Amino acid sequence: MQTILGANGIIARELSKHLPGHTDKIRQASRHPQKVNAEDELAVADLLNFESTEKAVAGSDIVYLLAGLEYKASVWEEQWPKVMRNAIDSCKKHNSKLVFFDNVYAYGRVSGPMTEETPYHPVSRKGEVRAKIAGMLMDEVKAGNLNAMIVRSADFYGPGSLLSMTYSTVFERLKAKKGAQWIGNLRTIHSFTYTPDAGKTVAMLGNSPDAYNQIWHALTSREKITGEDFVRMACEIADQPYRVQAMPRWGVRLMGLFIPVLSELVEMMYQFEEDYIFDSTKFENAYNMKATLYVEGIKSCF
Repeated sequence: MQTILGANGIIARELSKHLPGHTDKIRQASRHPQKVNAEDELAVADLLNFESTEKAVAGSDIVYLLAGLEYKASVWEEQWPKVMRNAIDSCKKHNSKLVFFDNVYAYGRVSGPMTEETPYHPVSRKGEVRAKIAGMLMDEVKAGNLNAMIVRSADFYGPGSLLSMTYSTVFERLKAKKGAQWIGNLRTIHSFTYTPDAGKTVAMLGNSPDAYNQIWHALTSREKITGEDFVRMACEIADQPYRVQAMPRWGVRLMGLFIPVLSELVEMMYQFEEDYIFDSTKFENAYNMKATLYVEGIKSCF
């Protein structure tokens, strides 16, 4: 049995599409789980509750922690350590392997490419939370208490990725025949992980015994793409003129007075003001795979 804690999210759905190539027993666990594959088993679970989490994990060989919490620093500070501790303790109890899907917030500002060896220097409250829970997991690994791994991705985009930044600022607007928007500096490099590539990466690593007890970066294109490049490509594919409005930090802060999620984005603005280069060479070389090119990924979003 392979269990997804935090079912229904975009990465969970993409992972679920690839898992039948590795197992015929998949359990979707969340507050409101839904089937992706016809034979999926469903388990209602509250990941903030140990008994509920432990029940969902029972009988699992591999557990994937793909939970998404409200995008609010205070919520993350309170809830993420609980979710991680419940997942760790449940997997230890049932001798299950644990795969945690993470982002790059713990790295903070990075000069040059982000790799699996990049040290943690968080510069945001959300980054501090991510560094804390990643440390909780890898401390258990180092102590020999758990077989686990962390799989990180860059900001992601892809078909059906309705909560991604690029959906609301680029794809949704172009579909409505409106000009695109962008956060921060249009001319800095910003890597994006294509969601089907992320799902494929997690499925392959989770089912590779030698991949455990280390950190991996999900398959991501090596193309050095800027916000301007991304939007221009999307406009061409949508057969629309290139139009884009860039929103600086002060603009995001001002709009955050009316749109709470934007106020939570202000502390992460450094990711859109400086080059954000994500390197997945380790995975590419280990599995002899190439990421989807941006032009192909962007086409799939329309």
